[in-house]
Amino acid sequence: MTETLAVLFQLVTGLILIYFCLINFFYFLFLILSFTGIFHYRNKVKYLSFKEIFHLPLVKPISIIAPAYNEEHSITESVNSLLTLEYPLYEVIVVNDGSTDKTLEKLIEAFDLQKAKWVFRKSIATKPVNGIYKSLSNPKLIVIDKVNGKKADALNAGLNISHYPLFCAIDGDSVLEKDALLKMVRPFLENPEETIAAGGILRLSNGCVFEDGQIKKIGMPKNFLARLQVLEYLRAFLGGRMGLNKLKSLLIISGAFGLFRKDVTLECGGYRTETIGEDMDLIVRIKKYLYEKKTSFRICFIPDPICWTEAPESFSSLINQRNRWHRGLAETLVHNRRMIFNPAYGLTGLFAMPFYLFFELLGPVIELIGYIIFVTLLLSGHINHPFALMFFLVAVFLGCFISLMAILLEEYSLRRYPKLSDILIISLFSLLENFIYRQYLAFIRSKAFVDLLRGKKGWGEMKKIGFSKEAEQP
Repeated sequence: MTETLAVLFQLVTGLILIYFCLINFFYFLFLILSFTGIFHYRNKVKYLSFKEIFHLPLVKPISIIAPAYNEEHSITESVNSLLTLEYPLYEVIVVNDGSTDKTLEKLIEAFDLQKAKWVFRKSIATKPVNGIYKSLSNPKLIVIDKVNGKKADALNAGLNISHYPLFCAIDGDSVLEKDALLKMVRPFLENPEETIAAGGILRLSNGCVFEDGQIKKIGMPKNFLARLQVLEYLRAFLGGRMGLNKLKSLLIISGAFGLFRKDVTLECGGYRTETIGEDMDLIVRIKKYLYEKKTSFRICFIPDPICWTEAPESFSSLINQRNRWHRGLAETLVHNRRMIFNPAYGLTGLFAMPFYLFFELLGPVIELIGYIIFVTLLLSGHINHPFALMFFLVAVFLGCFISLMAILLEEYSLRRYPKLSDILIISLFSLLENFIYRQYLAFIRSKAFVDLLRGKKGWGEMKKIGFSKEAEQP
């Protein structure tokens, strides 16, 4: 190895070490803030009966908008869950976004749908609507059948049809717990002028049993990939978003479960169809719009309204999902790049946007470069073996510690896994994910940059297995 190359390797290695220390510092900070946030939240709601919200005169009605594309295996269960929610007044708008399977037929058969004449104001341009259906058996249900335009376009179509001042955006393959809306609407009642959006927590339905649109039994997935994702979701929501929420730096409310003010969303032009990361893009554009109007606002993460959703169980589906997520993140940051390091956008510009840029977007690339340098030094015989071993052990220890703290947050806040064996399995996977899986994800997410430069726009195929029922259990 030449002297110049050796100096370059040392410089890059030093920068990666600094990066490693910084990212773990932020993860620890988020964990501490998450613990304090959940502690304060529990104290606040300890003596609150959410069912009392039924009787409050200021409760605003909600339009639930559920885009669905090829969801024939789970759509009936999902819609049943939405129609049995505990909330005073709401409507359910299912948008069949050009499904090529039997999604629409399943809806027509299960809910006695009949095509209706419907006049509505097209506030946002969308792909053509083929028809609007009303349920004869349940007046809360509306189904829109439209030409495929992807999820953002489907949500915009739902916004055009919706009647109510708040709307809840969910995925067509999701199931909300009965009291989810009651818990989610609380910040809109406490501070109706400033609260713009609120997000709940996603949990994985893999391994769980559902009956009549509600979860009957919580279990651990049997699939190896799904088990790894259980841990990822706990870490992302309880260990990450709760901490970012305390810093007023939340940039994403998951597209699978979020509650929004309709008027502000329409003022921002609705969902942007040119991106595949429509959920994050909407929040960033809302923040940008309100900062520029110099309007005080709140965007909240609430740790206990739960939405159950299905995680991919095959490598091909996982690749498509993570690739799409990373391309969506990149598109959002590029589209709103003038906010980065801009003090006019408060903590969003000075902290949140740079954090997502350097640690979320560029993180997998830097991690991959670190692996390449390690292998190169190892093969060339220039590696410091004691230091390399110590660094590896510290990295694994910190990764496991952060994951175990996220599991502890789950036990402290929700305790949704009743069996000790489930907790032990998740804890074991906090160690296993450091070998191959983490490196595999770094490669997938890094490849997203190549796909983005090549102009890739598709979502990729996601194979679904649907919700399990008791009769199907072994």
